[in-house]
Amino acid sequence: MKRTLALSHFRTLALVVLIAACDREKRNFREVPPGAVAFPAVQTSELQAGPKSTDPSAGAYQENRWAVGQGQTFYEQYNCGGCHSPGGGGGMGPPLNDDEWIYGSDPENVFATIVEGRPNGMPSFRGRIDNAQLWQLVAYVRTMSGLTAPDVRPARTDHMQEVRPDIDARPQRQLP
Repeated sequence: MKRTLALSHFRTLALVVLIAACDREKRNFREVPPGAVAFPAVQTSELQAGPKSTDPSAGAYQENRWAVGQGQTFYEQYNCGGCHSPGGGGGMGPPLNDDEWIYGSDPENVFATIVEGRPNGMPSFRGRIDNAQLWQLVAYVRTMSGLTAPDVRPARTDHMQEVRPDIDARPQRQLP
């Protein structure tokens, strides 16, 4: 009886230790996301008061798997794959899955490329996408070339999920 009770206590203690040892990604759902402030509607020049500063929200999305997954959704919805190919291998636009970045691979550089556009084809998305979505898109684009931690990379896309056949569908021809 004592042995059974001791074994039961040991199992309970081991379970509590295992649960306490699990480390999950921390998400703050009630906070306003960094960079959620929109750009001014009209910007008349490139001049700004004071030194050029980096956006503090640049790194907030780079280590968040959910944000990277959202960026993957935006990549598909904004048809980035139309120029850069669905996997980022390049086409009309430059590839995004290699280590040769024309305008820099830092989050701020990618953000500036999307917002300002680039000569010879990259359109400006200033005022069309809010900053939170832009930073999520930046985070996803950087995962394509392995510039983020492996555990942040998004899971499989929806088009690769299992498709269940329609149960009510009848075969066109019955086999003998």
